[in-house]
Amino acid sequence: MRKLKLREGTNTAVLFGHHDRHLKLIEEDLGVRLSARGEELTLDGAPEAIRHAERILTELATLANDGMVLQPDDITHALSALRQSPEIPIKELLSNAATIVTKKRFVAPKTPTQKVYIEAIETHDIVIGIGPAGTGKTYLAMAMAVSALLKKEVSRIILARPAVEAGEKLGFLPGDMIAKVNPYLRPLYDALFDMMDMERATRAIERGDIEIAPLGFMRGRTLNDSFVILDEAQNATAEQMKMFLTRLGFHSKVVVTGDITQVDLPPERVSGLIEVREVLRDIEGIEFVYFDERDVVRHKLVQDIIKAYDQHLNPTQPSGPQSAAPRRRPLLAPHNKQPKPTTKSSPLTDPWGQSH
Repeated sequence: MRKLKLREGTNTAVLFGHHDRHLKLIEEDLGVRLSARGEELTLDGAPEAIRHAERILTELATLANDGMVLQPDDITHALSALRQSPEIPIKELLSNAATIVTKKRFVAPKTPTQKVYIEAIETHDIVIGIGPAGTGKTYLAMAMAVSALLKKEVSRIILARPAVEAGEKLGFLPGDMIAKVNPYLRPLYDALFDMMDMERATRAIERGDIEIAPLGFMRGRTLNDSFVILDEAQNATAEQMKMFLTRLGFHSKVVVTGDITQVDLPPERVSGLIEVREVLRDIEGIEFVYFDERDVVRHKLVQDIIKAYDQHLNPTQPSGPQSAAPRRRPLLAPHNKQPKPTTKSSPLTDPWGQSH
């Protein structure tokens, strides 16, 4: 048992959270018991757990006193960071130093891997993010793309996804392109609308500043002065992946995201995302970032679900980054960054018949 005396005047309402929600999150995660009386906390539990609780409470108290309004998500992410990279101060993770500014919101990395990912996108022309759903791969890439467009670092954003269910043979289907591909591209619209209001996004699409299209429509093009995102890349074939990556033009940046455990291709087809890890590992200027369940920023249960499935499918392997392929040199590990209707539709008419 240990007593922790907070600084006089500490904003305990922000630190402890509504109905002590933040303290309860720390208790559940670390297995300690916390009781508060004014500005004094009593910590009870295993010595190591008490040490971690004391550190996180002390650092969070400093942030609260500096005016930061802590949210439950901040506590969850701070606890996650404590497990992954205990050497990184929580203030560095939760501060706005790496914040991405878009028209609609400020987006900041919530885990050490996300911070590494943002830094990789800033410093490399091609970044490949691999990991489970909910780790922020596409969301952060979209935020970076919108930010780059607003700052006029690029002249357009191009967002692509493989349309697996149609086998990319969309020309054989009735209706115009928008009607055909919208079901597959809807998640990209959702991410875009989270960064920009719909009216502004609509104008940008009409001007050609933002393009959302299936992967097959990239063939034969050269993409200059563009920020290009390929989402769900595990469903691109090896041939499509090569085609896509060789579209890179001058003053452009490419981000590829996907989850190699969620391949929907026919068994006889090789996932381009799986193959590219081996083929491009030694090329300078291309950076791989691997996420795992610790980087999930959805409901906490999602982390447990991903971990349980990983252990079920690979009972002899420890849970961790999706980087099981043999390597000749280390790739960028997540917690060890090494420098180096068929009628004509409006652009945002979705498959539910709504115009945005």
